[in-house]
Amino acid sequence: MKPLTLYTTPGCHLCEHAEAILDAAQCSFTSVDIAEDLTLLERYGVRIPVIKDTTGRELGWPFDTAQLKAFLAG
Repeated sequence: MKPLTLYTTPGCHLCEHAEAILDAAQCSFTSVDIAEDLTLLERYGVRIPVIKDTTGRELGWPFDTAQLKAFLAG
């Protein structure tokens, strides 16, 4: 499985839920704090959590395990 990027920020309860979904699906991912980068903050500030794959495709919240699996298969 290709590694994923999870755009997040500290204290985001939705992001914690997204991490739990990724962990349950045994996905390899790197969390990126959008608050550390103004460009990312502008892009994802009201959309987090967002998952991005290595091809640039994104899956934005809300999503569940089934939607994550469909995203990974696509």
